Amino acid sequence: MNASTSTTVAKALAQAAAQGVARIDAQMLLLHLCGQPTHSRAWLITHDGDALTAEQAAQWQQLLQRRADGEPVAYLTGRKGFYGLDLAVDARVLDPRPDTETLVDWALELLPVNREGPPQLRLADLGTGSGAIALALQHERPAAEVWAVDASLDALAVAKANAARLQLPVRFAHSHWLSALQGDFDAIVTNPPYIRADDPHMPALRHEPRQALTSGADGLNDIRHIVDTAPQYLRSGGWLLIEHGWDQAGDVRALLAARGFAQVQSRNDLAGIERASGGQWTSVK
Repeated sequence: MNASTSTTVAKALAQAAAQGVARIDAQMLLLHLCGQPTHSRAWLITHDGDALTAEQAAQWQQLLQRRADGEPVAYLTGRKGFYGLDLAVDARVLDPRPDTETLVDWALELLPVNREGPPQLRLADLGTGSGAIALALQHERPAAEVWAVDASLDALAVAKANAARLQLPVRFAHSHWLSALQGDFDAIVTNPPYIRADDPHMPALRHEPRQALTSGADGLNDIRHIVDTAPQYLRSGGWLLIEHGWDQAGDVRALLAARGFAQVQSRNDLAGIERASGGQWTSVK
């Protein structure tokens, strides 16, 4: 009996379980392989007896091996949902995490839906990667001027392609953090590298771009730089919002307070962990 008759949808999922691949990951991969939307898990139930073609069966084994080796599902499918947007992602950028939506939620709470007259609402997303944060902000605040910034030309290529496909008029800057930007912003939002260089979890993230993950011995080098320089680019009353590691909220709040930010506070992620911290700049330049 050949692969097309022996490997059914149900058997494919059983193979994934036997290899230690999480059920939700296997479901998303199999839906992708079968040309179905990755959110249509009910399709797997109604088609559990359908047989894969020989080519699909071979591809399935490759996908399982790559996932078992730690490669993100988003890289294997080439897609990741973020804040209701369908993003194209690959190994040139970080796999957008659901917890980063906490940062977008917070920014949107602080930003008016409409602003009459000047100055126009201006927002910047530092280290944009796939463009996830910038695109979400532009989608939710269509009248705003949103800048997506990254030091990686590869990342900017991914983000620009996403913006074009989604028809969102985000502006792009190739820059080391804020250095290439001009003017003042109402909010600067960033998910910078914040993992310690010797963090034991780094091997599990080996498929993602290291330069977008680590930041010095304590993981705070880039955050220090952003906190120090952001006031030069913020309007009075503007906010700096930063995603950080699970145990860094106290350190980031201390950096913000020492630099002179007001209303310094943190927000919890989906697991109830302090995942983002920020403050408002109210001083006169």
